[in-house]
Amino acid sequence: MIDLYYWTTPNGHKITIFLEETGLPYKIKPVNIGKGDQFAPEFLAISPNNRIPAIVDHEPADGKGPLDVFESGAILQYLAEKTGKFLPSDLRGRTETMKWLFWQMGGLGPMLGQNHHFRNYTTEKIPYAINRYVKETERLYGVLDERLADREFVAGAYTIADMACYPWIVLYDRQGQNLDDFPNVKTAQTMTEEAKKILFGQGRRTKP
Repeated sequence: MIDLYYWTTPNGHKITIFLEETGLPYKIKPVNIGKGDQFAPEFLAISPNNRIPAIVDHEPADGKGPLDVFESGAILQYLAEKTGKFLPSDLRGRTETMKWLFWQMGGLGPMLGQNHHFRNYTTEKIPYAINRYVKETERLYGVLDERLADREFVAGAYTIADMACYPWIVLYDRQGQNLDDFPNVKTAQTMTEEAKKILFGQGRRTKP
């Protein structure tokens, strides 16, 4: 059983996508970041950076008792290795996947997060900051669009790299982006009804 410490953010959605895709049993432990639950001592013991998501695996492979993991990219890698799914085992496939996972973690997520903050959440609108992060978002979308020009998924096969990118890209309208400018991204991010259930059906609880 996996305990998922979660709130409805793109980083949180990454992990629910993986868990639903693989059918791993899990329980959601809500962490209401609007109320400051992320600063509770019991959560900080699992996620010392006071950020969601985090997990506790009660059945790790070493059999030595519960194992906690924080940082969404590290969680995706851990779960992929645990299940043997969505992370290729061959050298080149794994390397491609990890490159794009780290690209999302180091660039796409942080830059789009700043975009959201300055465009949508601050009471004081700072034109320089808004322009800076909207333009960087545009640049990153361009990188992704070029990558998807001759493939359906960023690393070739469907992997944790796609699960990491997807929840950020579906918020393009809040980031000041027009997907018509990025036709390959637009094609790739088209949301099926099943994808909507996985991404937004957060009332679901998978039984052990």
